[in-house]
Amino acid sequence: MEILKTKDKIERNKEFKKLGFTYLETAEIVVHLNTLLANYQIHYNKLRNFHWNIEGPEFFELHEEFENEYNTVKKNIDIIAERIRVFGIKPNFTLKKTLKLSQIKETEQNLSAIEMVRQVLQDFEILHENMMSALGASLDTGDIATEQMLTDFLRALEKRNWMFTSYLK
Repeated sequence: MEILKTKDKIERNKEFKKLGFTYLETAEIVVHLNTLLANYQIHYNKLRNFHWNIEGPEFFELHEEFENEYNTVKKNIDIIAERIRVFGIKPNFTLKKTLKLSQIKETEQNLSAIEMVRQVLQDFEILHENMMSALGASLDTGDIATEQMLTDFLRALEKRNWMFTSYLK
């Protein structure tokens, strides 16, 4: 960060403006968004795997649904990373960091179609919990932009949870 001297005044040259929030005010939000980002990245990878490896009578239906889901998740990942950048932080994630931070775990075994859907629903629970924590931090800070982003994510996630839950009945 460059420091500029003007008449009797020292100013710090910032490359961005946090729109009224201090670093400390946004730190908790960023921590929650980083966790959500890590969980979404592992969830995305699992969905791609499920999409490629689904077999059986549910193939056509679930193959398409997993693709729809991972396309949505891919967009959300980008939105979250860009929101983190708004606060002046770089979401620099290696796979190692992502795996360490994520509460969603990879699935290495072959799963049936029903087991894949159950995994998606378990991931939804973790994502929902992460979103609610980040939402709480946003509300505490008065960050309505992050609040709106998360509310949109929650609305879509809850609908997809209902749909995948209905599929299992």
